Amino acid sequence: MKLTTLINSALIFASITLVPGIAGAQTATISSSEIAINSNNLSSNSTSVSYLQPFNLVNFAYQGGLKQHGIPSGEALVSETQNRNIIAKDLVKAAVNANKLPSQVLNDQNYLSAVNSQLKALPDYAAAD
Repeated sequence: MKLTTLINSALIFASITLVPGIAGAQTATISSSEIAINSNNLSSNSTSVSYLQPFNLVNFAYQGGLKQHGIPSGEALVSETQNRNIIAKDLVKAAVNANKLPSQVLNDQNYLSAVNSQLKALPDYAAAD
């Protein structure tokens, strides 16, 4: 258990210190039956969405990227998640409102579970910081 916590903390630390461009998000272009990176492969009914992975979403929030949408940053985020005042769904809702995630992610239990796991690792990261 402690090894997993240490690894999660190291990954969060590395992400925050080595990847300052998280706010740019990963962009995926979704067509009716496939995910295409090259716009030349897209059909006419495709749409482009900005999509943050759960790990990046929590780091984005920790860095203050969702402050305008009611999510505190840094130690305040850690405290609020420890007190269960902010849960994974709150982060996802804020990200949807910030146009960082598509609204259908609100119903994706796997995504919410992954965000929850990342939120649980935050206190360990903050203690190491």
